[in-house]
Amino acid sequence: MASLNKVLLIGNLTRDPEMRYTPNGTAVTTFSIAISRVFNTNTGEKKEDVSYVRVVCWAKLAQTCSEYLFKGRSVFVEGRLQSRSWQAQDGTKRSSMEVVAQSVQFLGKGRPTEAVSPQVQNDNSAQESFPGIDMDDLSVAQGHTENPPF
Repeated sequence: MASLNKVLLIGNLTRDPEMRYTPNGTAVTTFSIAISRVFNTNTGEKKEDVSYVRVVCWAKLAQTCSEYLFKGRSVFVEGRLQSRSWQAQDGTKRSSMEVVAQSVQFLGKGRPTEAVSPQVQNDNSAQESFPGIDMDDLSVAQGHTENPPF
């Protein structure tokens, strides 16, 4: 039976990204995003629910995200779910789910002190999939792109 592992998220970074390198020199950047949803309870009261998701980026995408992302910045992340498990120092087995990013689109404006922000590379097919997003306001970093557009 076929399966599908695809995640699409829009949220805000909860803190600045952290970049490190594997022993063979590959860049790895991690950050978490907060994703809000507003809903009505059975009594008609509006409530907000926030989910926090850890995102992992590799190679050139990791370097780009580390350079241009910051706490509070809005992003659109496309990737896949991955589970990890490890043994904690106290001997207990731990596990977590995270999103391995294949692409990250920077939404909104960059830092006020940035002299030059990344340039947009329009993709009209994304506009058809996400009609509420103005593609002219997006900065794109593709994980599979050999030469980032900035």
